[in-house]
Formats: sequence, C-alpha cells, structure tokens
Amino acid sequence: MDIAWLKDFEALVAQRNFSRAAEERNVSQPAFSRRIRALEEDVGVKLIDRQTLPLSLTSAGEVFLPQARSMLRTYHETLERCQTVDAAAEHVIRFATSQSLYMTHYKTHIAPLVEEGGLDIDLNSTSWSADQFVTALQQRYCDVILTYWHPAMDFLAPLEVGKCDYLVLSRDDFLPVSKTDAIGPIHSFEKNDKKPVSLLSYGTASALRAVLDFTLRQNIDGPKILVVNQNALAISVKAMIMEGFGMGWLPREMCKDELSSGQLQIVGDENYVSQLEVRLYRARENTKPTLNRLWDEMKAIVETGETSASLLQRQ
Repeated sequence: MDIAWLKDFEALVAQRNFSRAAEERNVSQPAFSRRIRALEEDVGVKLIDRQTLPLSLTSAGEVFLPQARSMLRTYHETLERCQTVDAAAEHVIRFATSQSLYMTHYKTHIAPLVEEGGLDIDLNSTSWSADQFVTALQQRYCDVILTYWHPAMDFLAPLEVGKCDYLVLSRDDFLPVSKTDAIGPIHSFEKNDKKPVSLLSYGTASALRAVLDFTLRQNIDGPKILVVNQNALAISVKAMIMEGFGMGWLPREMCKDELSSGQLQIVGDENYVSQLEVRLYRARENTKPTLNRLWDEMKAIVETGETSASLLQRQ
C-alpha cells in the first residue's frame, strides 16, 4: 500500500470533493481518482460513496479512516525518529565485543567511557560468530570492536592487511583449568595416562577455538583428550567446568576469582598456556570525530598504562 494513497484518502475525507482534494494534493483529478481506486482495490472494498453530495464514506470507509490516520501518524513519527538517529549518528560510536570480554576487560577499559557518553553498545554482538566481527567493522555496522588476538586467529587477518588500526589494551593468559575436590583437580593430564582427559571445548564459531586447536597441536605428544562438549561461549564452557564435566581452557580474567578461592586449578605445565592480546580495532577511513576522540583517549591509556577511570578523573 502506497503511503501517498493514505494521504490522498485523508485529503478527500477532509474536502469531500475530488477536484478540491486533487488540487490540495497537487495532482490532476484523473490521476487522483485513479489513486483512490487503487487504494480501494488494495483494501478490497469501496471506501467512498460516490452517489452522495457531498461525498461520504461507506461503512468500511468509516472503519478504515481512523486506521489510515494511525498508519500515517506512525509513518511520520518513524521518519522523525530515523532522522533524529541519523543526525546523532555522527556523535555515536557503535561498539561491539564478545560476551567474555564484556564480562572482563570491557569493565576496566571501556565501561568508564560509556558513562561519559558517545558509545552505543551493541549487545547483539555477544552472539556473533568470530568472523562476523570482521564483517561488521568492514561494512561499518560498528565503529570499533574489542577482541582477543592470537597468531592462530586467522579470521582477523583481513583487518591486519586491510585499512584498520588497532590498540593492544591488555593481555591475558589462556589457561587449562579443572574443578577441584578435596584431593586436587578432578580432571588432570597426570591422573591416568590410559584414560583420555575429558575436554570441554569451543565450537567453530568461537574466536577461542583457533587458540585451543593451536595449543593442542603444539602438544601433540601429550595425553589423550576426549572432547565431551563444544560451546561457542566461554561463559558456558566455564559453567560446565565448574560442574565437573571436564577440564577446559579459559582466559585468566574470566576465572581469576575461582583460581584464587581454589574452586579451580590450573592443570598441565606452561606449554599448555597461550598468551592472548586484547585489541581494539577501528577502520582507518572512519573519520567520525567522536571516534577519533575515543581513539586518542584509548591511545593515551595504552601509552601511560592508566585505566580509563583514572584518566577520566584527571580530565
């Protein structure tokens, strides 16, 4: 249904005359009449009683009129909201990251800046697959992404060779951990060489899957491992580890409290630990003023070693 037809209908109801309504809508009377008939054909009933003078509405037309006005009102309100959002777009930075980073490094490095304004957080990104972050940045669906980085994460390669800048905000360890009992870790590489170690792994959509595969390839002569579950989210892998279903790899920041309390314990030696960088990426051609300001602030944080909160306090 054409919005113009609804406007025509509203004008005809107000004027009760085809000629005057056509003049108001700035079209010829024959063209105006054709549009009214097209509206009636689309609705499937007669809306105008052409046998009366002045023109009147049919019973169906009386029902349709308030709905037509409601549709036009919604249409205009939507246009107004879209124009407002578009006008503000130059001042809003669209930010995306994974759930594990929202729960850890985001709190230290990004959250204080959100409170200062200018950041629009896309929580839908928590369910994105790893390569979707790259596509979102390349297609300007978001302005910045916060992601883990490791040499094995080849899905980030397009950003490395493309026109993108990045900052290394912090680093994290990717650790093999197990739930503990009174004796020690429930699942361990050393417990039983004959029985495979139960592994809670990551699905292919997870950025951390590539790091886990790399780590296991580096220790191909190690104990046998049986994958008992795969999950895209580190928080879900952690939940399964905490229930004792197997051991698995987690970023240290995600499990530091459980390691400190003794609920979890690192299993295996340093050969099973991988180093992760936490990087903030932006498209170099994105010259949005608020993004440039954010980037300068984050660069200052990296260079001085301060937190976002302490930098903002000084400002």
